[in-house]
Amino acid sequence: MRAMVAGPTDSPSEPDRGLAGLAAQKIFFDTNILCSEYFLAMDATLLATLADPARWRLVCLLAERPRSVGVLAQLADARQPQTTKHLQTLERAGVVTSQRNGQRRLYTLRPGPLRDLAATLNQLADLTDRPGGPHEIHDRHAVTLDAERRAAEEPGWADGRSFGFRRTLAGRPEPVWRHLTEPSLLTRWWTPNDLRVSELVFQAQPGGRIVLEYRDAEDADSSDVVVGRAEGVIEEVHPQERLTYRMSPLLPNGDRAFTAHVAFTLRPTDTGTQLDVHWQIDGSTVESADFIAGIEIGFGQSLGKLAEILTAGAPDTDRTQHHTDTRSFPWDD
Repeated sequence: MRAMVAGPTDSPSEPDRGLAGLAAQKIFFDTNILCSEYFLAMDATLLATLADPARWRLVCLLAERPRSVGVLAQLADARQPQTTKHLQTLERAGVVTSQRNGQRRLYTLRPGPLRDLAATLNQLADLTDRPGGPHEIHDRHAVTLDAERRAAEEPGWADGRSFGFRRTLAGRPEPVWRHLTEPSLLTRWWTPNDLRVSELVFQAQPGGRIVLEYRDAEDADSSDVVVGRAEGVIEEVHPQERLTYRMSPLLPNGDRAFTAHVAFTLRPTDTGTQLDVHWQIDGSTVESADFIAGIEIGFGQSLGKLAEILTAGAPDTDRTQHHTDTRSFPWDD
């Protein structure tokens, strides 16, 4: 996903996973036994052992019943010395055992390691396709991306398109406003979960400058490519009530993909603040399809992060472990 936004939809029936969702995923990866170094090494050894077609054929034959090396060689249409070596490899991996029975040695398949491996693979598959997870979001975005690319036949194809978002946020308008206008707080939520702010200029005054650069959330040393960059200008500033700006994601050549006119409206409620956000698109280029495809999904996820931060009563300091260039200063013409 590219541009200013990417992530899950802004849908009441599908709440944003936000920071808590990411934390839960990280805990799963850090603590689940299938991802421990020991089990990764064990599974890799077993997979390498079973990957050989000749050994896999022997495993299939031994799944039917215990057999001797001579019979296995005949059924596998292989030479007996090669079959013996394969059986020894399988035995070292714990997949088979052997026992002398009279004049012959019988080899027997051990189902335990196979079941353990199957369980590990099933857990990985379950992790991949869990409802609301990153892979589901990616697949949904791919469908939207395909549709937008097919629609982008000529310049102006998306002009007039609008997107609306509403969130009921914990806290009065004052802390919400600060999270909308202070760079150190904006960096905490102003990207979807899979991205992070790497550079931010936000001059919260009419005519003030906006620069937003973002990278992959796991690109800790900023050695990977910049995912996207956008530039804009503040238009209206009515503290704790209304904020508007125009902002344009940049194409690789530096041209504007489109311009988004974005308006934030804050209304106090009995329990906090109702935040309404309205986007309207103009100046859309054919190349803007990839950016526009991410707006509904991604900005909805960003707002979900904002909601969780405010609900948790997060401190005002930015505790990100990555370096972020944040600047807020008067515009110099």
